[in-house]
Amino acid sequence: MTSTTKTDAQHGLGEHSHGGGTGIPQSSRGSRFTSYDVEAFEVPGGREEDWRFTPMKRLKGLHDGTATATGNIKVEVAGEGATVETVGRDDARIGNGGIPADRIAAQAWSSFTEATVVTIGKDTKPEGPITITVHGPGEGQVAFGHLQVRAEQFAEAVVVVDYRGSGTLGDNIEFVVADGAQLRVVSVHDWADDATQVSSEHATLGRDAVFRHLAVTLGGDLVRVNTTVSYGDKGGDAELLGLYFADAGQHLEHRMLVDHAVPNCRSNVLYKGALQGDSAHSVWIGDVLIRAEAEGTDTYELNRNLVLTEGARADSVPNLEIETGEIEGAGHASATGRFDDEQLFYLMARGIPQDQARRLVVRGFFGELLQKIAVPEVRERLEAAIEAELAVVGA
Repeated sequence: MTSTTKTDAQHGLGEHSHGGGTGIPQSSRGSRFTSYDVEAFEVPGGREEDWRFTPMKRLKGLHDGTATATGNIKVEVAGEGATVETVGRDDARIGNGGIPADRIAAQAWSSFTEATVVTIGKDTKPEGPITITVHGPGEGQVAFGHLQVRAEQFAEAVVVVDYRGSGTLGDNIEFVVADGAQLRVVSVHDWADDATQVSSEHATLGRDAVFRHLAVTLGGDLVRVNTTVSYGDKGGDAELLGLYFADAGQHLEHRMLVDHAVPNCRSNVLYKGALQGDSAHSVWIGDVLIRAEAEGTDTYELNRNLVLTEGARADSVPNLEIETGEIEGAGHASATGRFDDEQLFYLMARGIPQDQARRLVVRGFFGELLQKIAVPEVRERLEAAIEAELAVVGA
């Protein structure tokens, strides 16, 4: 039995439309092209399904080969319990996580000279988090990077990947989670206002492996993150969470593919975003593919967006593709709207000023995700960042 369910929605305060037309992918995500060779990909023009929401001119040449490396990123790793290596392109482990699926990812793959490999050894369970700080190449500079995080058999670790600074960056990250391992990742994109980043994340899970990933996107002019999860054996469990806050002029884009190709695996996707200011734009594309052989799959994906001011726009497209009827469960949903007037009225009727009431609503909106951050200092930093965002318009 084969069935496909797809939903497309565009939301904005100036316009509101639903579905149809170019919103539906042209073919199954299972047949998407992958290659390490940048020349195997055509230069995107912006009309393709994978690029139609992205402002191509703001990619600063990452997509067409005109962006060449003029600087370097700086990678710092802190925390105990992991081995850190700087390796060349010929290291046999590079590529264990996945293969590039678009031209920028392939460009980044072919352009990096050194990769950072962070390994949590077999049965290792570090007490504290491992923090990987990636500093941009600097204002006006371009760099390409490659990072791999490995959790070997039965390892358990929390990893924070923290992007900071300025410049233009195209990069790939691999998360390799071995049999029985548990890897929890918080990825924070807190760039300066000038920064452009296009990042591809590749995660592969072994038997009974657990992968928890929370992406937080706050800074930068344009940030586009593509996350792909694949399962190598039965029992894999992936949770993809996301929190983003777009200000005036910012473009924040998250795309993901959860590829269920083996039986008895689980995935859960929950992304929440807030937008404020003229031309603030967020994009969320969630693809879940359940292949014919992936019996016993249990999956759900949800995206919610809160539009705080006029002129902001959120595009949300959940796609669920099912090739077998023998599953535990599958579903998806998407919702975008303004403040709930009833919530505001309830709070204001109890003597809370409107500005404070609006802040409480936003805090509650993001609270579910912030509570899942196991590193207190990171959680407190993000709570403060959200407060600072709200203060911009006096929300």
